Amino acid sequence: MRAAIIAVGSEMLTPSRVDTNSLFLTEKLNLLGVELSQKMVVGDHREELVASIRYCLDHVQLLLITGGLGPTEDDLTREAVGLATGREVRFDDQVCAALEARFASMGRKMAEINKRQAYVLEGAEVLPNPRGTAPGQWLELEGGKIIVVLPGPPGEMKPMAEAEFFPRLEKILPPLALSTVTLRLTGMGESDLDALIAPIYKQYENPVTTILAKTGDLTVHLRAQTTSQTEADRLTSELSAKIEALLGIRIYSRDGSPLESAVLRLLESKGQTVAVAESLTAGLVGSRFGSVPGASRCFVGGFITYNAQQKSSLLGVDTDVLAQHGEVSEPVALQMASGACSRSGSDWALSFTGFAGPDGGTEENPVGTVFIGVAGPNQFLKAHRFRYPAGDRDRVRAFAVQSGLNLLRLALHEPKEVNNA
Repeated sequence: MRAAIIAVGSEMLTPSRVDTNSLFLTEKLNLLGVELSQKMVVGDHREELVASIRYCLDHVQLLLITGGLGPTEDDLTREAVGLATGREVRFDDQVCAALEARFASMGRKMAEINKRQAYVLEGAEVLPNPRGTAPGQWLELEGGKIIVVLPGPPGEMKPMAEAEFFPRLEKILPPLALSTVTLRLTGMGESDLDALIAPIYKQYENPVTTILAKTGDLTVHLRAQTTSQTEADRLTSELSAKIEALLGIRIYSRDGSPLESAVLRLLESKGQTVAVAESLTAGLVGSRFGSVPGASRCFVGGFITYNAQQKSSLLGVDTDVLAQHGEVSEPVALQMASGACSRSGSDWALSFTGFAGPDGGTEENPVGTVFIGVAGPNQFLKAHRFRYPAGDRDRVRAFAVQSGLNLLRLALHEPKEVNNA
């Protein structure tokens, strides 16, 4: 089954509102094997909404519409569905009585305008709304197509969808087994990743492979759908094994967990700890570690040293080195990492210094240049220079955090594993 979602409401077209309803519905539909082919947001305009409904019905079997079911003049969903499908919208005495009873239970008299919510599409089944006054509707059309209208407020839409919509949908869908595998990796570009694994995943129509990229982090999502759970699991396991063999150590997670979790798991398995020395990132790395439950078992803390004086006084960076090489340099990154280790008593430390922009930079180290230091046991001490595209300060910092976490992850692995990657 293919589906579409229309979110109704002019407020959804402003920068202050996000359509979270569609995200919720998409996730649930995908788990049932329903493919989303269209999503759209339509303002409170009758003609545009009617046209959008007709367009979706020409392309999908299931159309979900959220919002536009309130009592005011600009709540047009019921009317628009009627116009788009040729169905009348009729006043329902039972729905009206239920609305009046709801208001009475709150010690209030229902306003006359709320009677607009008692209009029901011809042939539709009413979906009760225990959280609000706008009932939903399930309408089956000729040819097996279905329109479901749900209220816009997430606090009303989600309970109604869980209790009324999805149980009805499951009854008409064929039995389906779903198997998913999520591989997360870093240290390479999205195009390089696709070039490497495409010859493998293109051999399979099932599972479906999706690649997602975000600031240095990549996700390979595999999803198989069959009528047998055993077969679905076999398909994802087979394809996943082939992809994992190509990617090797680049993969840091097979359960969807983030990079900082993978690093902390490695540290805990070795009984070791880490500290951070942050200039460019100003606490972002420590925040990533601190977001993981139980991080205190391995993460001891850190230093935010945003100027030369703090680098010298808190981390012991040599003032002559600062004067000779500048704050953004390999020698300073090395001494920051070493100082964070010795002064925190941690086994490992990460340091970050760079030019995030928009100002700063030198001819040798322009904006976007970052030095990341790693210090560890057995006199392990290395610094790495990265050059990220200038022009987006937050993006430079986010890439730096990701790169630093990955450097530590690789340092924690056995050298043989890394060299064979």
